[in-house]
Amino acid sequence: MASFDDDYVVRTFSPSLVDGKPDPATAAWLAATRIGFHEDDDPDKIRESALGAIDDGRVFSGVYARTPVAGSLGDDWPVGTYAGYTKSINVGGGALVDSYLISDVTVRATHRRRGMLRHLMTDRLAAAASSGHSIAALTASESTIYRRFGFGPATRKRSIAIERAAPFSLLSAPSGRVEMATPSSLASVAPRVFAAFHSVTPGSVDRQGQYGNLYNGLDYETAKPARALRAAIHVPADGGPADGYVIYSMVAEGSLSVLKIDDLVAPTRDGFLGLWDFLGSVDLVDEIRWSKAPVENPLLHALTGSRTLETKGESDHVWLRLLDAPAALSARPYSTDGSLTLRVHDKLGYAEGTFLLDAADGTGHATRIGDNAPAALELDAATLATLYLGGVPATLLGSAGLVAEHRAGALLLAARLFAQERPVYGVTDF
Repeated sequence: MASFDDDYVVRTFSPSLVDGKPDPATAAWLAATRIGFHEDDDPDKIRESALGAIDDGRVFSGVYARTPVAGSLGDDWPVGTYAGYTKSINVGGGALVDSYLISDVTVRATHRRRGMLRHLMTDRLAAAASSGHSIAALTASESTIYRRFGFGPATRKRSIAIERAAPFSLLSAPSGRVEMATPSSLASVAPRVFAAFHSVTPGSVDRQGQYGNLYNGLDYETAKPARALRAAIHVPADGGPADGYVIYSMVAEGSLSVLKIDDLVAPTRDGFLGLWDFLGSVDLVDEIRWSKAPVENPLLHALTGSRTLETKGESDHVWLRLLDAPAALSARPYSTDGSLTLRVHDKLGYAEGTFLLDAADGTGHATRIGDNAPAALELDAATLATLYLGGVPATLLGSAGLVAEHRAGALLLAARLFAQERPVYGVTDF
């Protein structure tokens, strides 16, 4: 039987433009990803993806068939794709850790079960670890793919809808005021507001350059004018700079008039509630929808009629993978003092071992100790990744059968140690 290397070659390169257009390798790589995600091959979208990738400093990897079948896509089109780049993740307490983000992972349907994903993932994770990254992250199109590589779901999001049949009102009036804005005017507002949100929200992932299109009133994918977009900003009562913004559009669905939130970012309570107070007052709206709402949503408790808010769906959002467990565990804050030993099993080896975590005065220090040392808790790398940000308490993971408790009270101590000062949440897709 032929080996992987007999049939395929892996190429890794940085995307580039020639005369303002993606060069052939970049264009073919991006076109291949669009096949994988069932997206059209609009050249404007491919060009914007290339510009965004260059702005982010992404590195493309592709698997190419050595001898493609005559009449099929040529050997310049990858049958598998993978992109990696660096952005920060808020791991709590305002600590922003540069992390290895993974995106555009595809394998052509005609080349499945050839070990392609494993080859790309193991090779690129090794490169990320050797470059000093302690954390890797991705968003998954399917929830059954990445646990075998040590990734665990760390943040979640909800899709909500608010029916406008009943009047919209809040139990307490937020301070400040909301003003309408043109989407293009957000170019001077949104990056600063998002930076403030990112700095205080555990689980937040910094945004890629292509979000600049949205902030300039342009279509995210094509950079063409998005004339259906509307925007508003919240200004605090003291007259300071805007501390929240929303971008939305109106969509007709049969007889329903739906206000669809494209982006809502507000790091402050009054900014968040003030923007919702505004959205709930927009006339000629039957329903308000938001696909990136937090699971722990203060709006539910702020509404006079909380039953008007319906959860339409909930899913995992960001998946994490620890590449250097001592460094990652030492980078985040801790909510209480204590010492905890963790025995971690990792098939890829990065987080394999027994670790001692000592936390005091809000900070922690983790070290690898002898594997024969007694451990209070035992878990695998994917579960450690889920526990890491604190969005899922250790006690719940224990109840799910994912953490073995070898010392009485260790699960409760872990739940207290890893708890965050704010709900774990993020609004960045990548």
